[in-house]
Amino acid sequence: MTGWRGVDSFLELLTLEGPSGHEDAVAARLAAWFRAEGLEVERDALGNLFGRLPGEASSPVVLVTAHMDEIGLIISDIESGGFLRVAAIGGVDPRTLPSAEVTVHGRTALAGVVGSKPPHLSTPGERKQAATLDHLFVDIGLPEADVRRLVRPGDAITIRRKPLRLLGEVVAGKSVDNRASVAALFECIRDLAARRPDAGVVFAATVQEEVGVRGAGTAAYRIRPDLAIAVDVCHARSPGVSDERTLRMEGGPAVQFGPNIHPALFRSLTETARAAGVPHQVLVGQGATGTDARILQITREGVPTAALGIPIRYMHTSVETVNYDDIRRTGRLLADWLLGLDRAFVEGLSCFFDV
Repeated sequence: MTGWRGVDSFLELLTLEGPSGHEDAVAARLAAWFRAEGLEVERDALGNLFGRLPGEASSPVVLVTAHMDEIGLIISDIESGGFLRVAAIGGVDPRTLPSAEVTVHGRTALAGVVGSKPPHLSTPGERKQAATLDHLFVDIGLPEADVRRLVRPGDAITIRRKPLRLLGEVVAGKSVDNRASVAALFECIRDLAARRPDAGVVFAATVQEEVGVRGAGTAAYRIRPDLAIAVDVCHARSPGVSDERTLRMEGGPAVQFGPNIHPALFRSLTETARAAGVPHQVLVGQGATGTDARILQITREGVPTAALGIPIRYMHTSVETVNYDDIRRTGRLLADWLLGLDRAFVEGLSCFFDV
């Protein structure tokens, strides 16, 4: 398999199905790409995938994470007639589900649709309310006996959605959260092909972020990095949302800052962006970020941690939208920042809060 091919590989990545706890297909594709780029590949017991860019034995180690899982559904019950009741895997918005096409991952992959009570048969009160998961079901069009033979409670369900290339570099599809950040890791790796950082870098495609940042915790515990950075998505501006909580798409990566972020890492990232001429934005959070950074920071004795965000629209829908230029810029900022790290900088972090 050839290595990373930019937008084409990103579109391919969006077609893969990998809800939290079921990331194997995504990991297999990423492992092949890591190897094609010359990285050492390994996987841990939880399912995290690591691509290691080795440095000298005495070099500091940087862990760069981007979660590869997506939100999805899980079968909670099989009703009379073969209809599947479902529960959420991660932050699923039930308002986006009626009439969606899905894949049911039973003994074989089965096509299905999300059904709900037609408005003609609903009460006036029901018609005024958005359907909840309790009122939705998946129909795979088979007799009940066949359904019970092919699927069972606990099987995962994913949204079927072919990614859409819009005008220019804009892409829409399911799982942009957080495959956009996985793509940024590969853009960084390609940018480092001709110039190696002094630090040893471990790129981690982590699992189960959408159900509690679980993979990043075990990844950091395993690697024991000197510092870490999480790459994830953040909210881009769109009609009806507050400018205070959103950033500009095409404005470059968001460098995050707040209690979850080490001040020296925030400062070095913004200084690197300015020096390299990489457009960037600042995203301020009052507590733990909704990213892998929240667990990276408090693993073992604590890890100096930073976070970057790629602005996307319509998060946690099947038409999450991103501009690939922002992915490239995130990869470039990561690469330039990694190239600027050395042992002296890392050692300075350990005494940053000395009194």
